[in-house]
Amino acid sequence: MTEAIDFDQVRRALGQGELFLEYLPLMRLDGSGCVGAEALVRWRRGDQVVPPMDFIPVIENTPMSGLLTYWVMDTVAAELGAWLRTHDHVHLSINVPPEVLGRGCLAYAAQKNDLVQVRNRLVLEITERGAPDRMGLQEIRMIAAENVLIALDDMGLDDSNLLVLSRAPVDIIKIDKAVIDHITDPSMDGPLARLKSLIAASDRPQVIAEGIEHPEQAQRLYAAGVQMGQGFLYARPMPATDFVAWHAKHGAAAPA
Repeated sequence: MTEAIDFDQVRRALGQGELFLEYLPLMRLDGSGCVGAEALVRWRRGDQVVPPMDFIPVIENTPMSGLLTYWVMDTVAAELGAWLRTHDHVHLSINVPPEVLGRGCLAYAAQKNDLVQVRNRLVLEITERGAPDRMGLQEIRMIAAENVLIALDDMGLDDSNLLVLSRAPVDIIKIDKAVIDHITDPSMDGPLARLKSLIAASDRPQVIAEGIEHPEQAQRLYAAGVQMGQGFLYARPMPATDFVAWHAKHGAAAPA
């Protein structure tokens, strides 16, 4: 049986340098190439890598969620900050727990590590599982005013979520992998048709599909109007140096 992980173990892992980042490429579904990546936290524990879902939920709504978020920002800046400054058409996504928003520390961390210089290419992904409080919503508005993109993560395609999409004051919607796993099922025809209509009618949200593993999934999503996707069909998460080399071969051309 897998050993249960507790808060203190994750705190020690961060302090002992056992956490590291990998980057999952983000692709345009029209086949034009890579337009960015998502920073993903990993934990090297002895000779094994602990899956994120085994330790990220343990620190949600604890002080560690903030510490980990600021560590991610510092690490992204150290590993890819200089590269981002020379690739002005590439975006980098960072996951931000709702409870971290509104406390002013995101802005401080960005200033400290010079990510403010590339803020118009940062995407802050906020999970649908939790709602920001009043101060969090205020910070989201402030962030948006600074041209930082806001993404709503882990979204399903039921009617209530499609209504959220039609009204959401966010730039990007990310469709959950659990939906993508069944996207070729005929039962998805109705939700996909409604999604296509909402995308066509909106001048705001872009849509990213998570966890694409088969060409048929990508084709169906693209036909529905989904612009971007990520998943093992294209690439697995990789260290920063590998991502830079990978992007050099697979990156989308800069806009004219």
